[in-house]
Amino acid sequence: MVATIIVSIFILSVVYAHSRGVEKQSLSRQLFDHSTFMAPINMFMVSFSSLPGNQPYFPVKDFPELQQLTDNWHVIREEAIRLQDHIKAAQRNNDAGFNTFFKRGWKRFYLKWYGSAYPSAQELCPITTNLVNRIPSVKAAMFAELPAGSHLGKHRDPYAGSIRYHLGLQTPNDDRCFIEVDNQRYSWRDGEAVIFDETYVHWAQNKSNQTRIILFCDIERPMKWHWAQLINHWVGSWLMAAAAAPNDENDRTGFINRIFKYIYVIHTTGQNLKKYNRKLYYCVKRTLIFVIFALVIVPSILF
Repeated sequence: MVATIIVSIFILSVVYAHSRGVEKQSLSRQLFDHSTFMAPINMFMVSFSSLPGNQPYFPVKDFPELQQLTDNWHVIREEAIRLQDHIKAAQRNNDAGFNTFFKRGWKRFYLKWYGSAYPSAQELCPITTNLVNRIPSVKAAMFAELPAGSHLGKHRDPYAGSIRYHLGLQTPNDDRCFIEVDNQRYSWRDGEAVIFDETYVHWAQNKSNQTRIILFCDIERPMKWHWAQLINHWVGSWLMAAAAAPNDENDRTGFINRIFKYIYVIHTTGQNLKKYNRKLYYCVKRTLIFVIFALVIVPSILF
């Protein structure tokens, strides 16, 4: 009986994840997406959130604690510009969360990631690091660069315990450089902030001739009740902290990224198979995922 309830909740949460928003991924893409494996946690986060659960963007004024970032955007921009040689792709296979973005030219420099500020950030950009570190709701922060001519494909981020904050620092100030969240488009502007729910399907493109640099933050999703907020905080501190990736050898690397280099070998083998025979690749991929689901679900039903 308990196992049946658990399986039913998981299936319901996957359906819920897929149905959110106007724009959806194909069912086959959704079934094998990382957001599917987080679906039960995400359904809890959205259901008990104090934010509206049916809109992709949120008014910046509803988060007054973030105003100090906007007020200091000139100073933050100066530090970001001085960091040009440090805003870069992962030098090793140790950033699973953004690995596919690097292939499209996207770059980053972490200030913090679900924990204390990075030593490299405290050394190289102390003012911005101090600003984000003294706002309790800011759980992760980085400088993110989207070069001219690059784009990020449509995707859902896996974790609904946070919402996303972008502050334009050095942008093209051009509608050709934009992010689209659930079919609603926003173009970055210097000194302007936007907040959105990254678990909706979204994508970004820079068709201008100038690189875009923003301050990119994960803001802890506000919950209706204190006990729900504690659960959200605990999940972020435990699960999301495991995805910490370093700027350099002095920064912490989370458990997920310590093992990602081994997973990447499997991924590379799969990509080589995909180039050789796409049909065989998808057949093997779906079979493996089906086996994983079966190993998790079937024992729980039987026992």
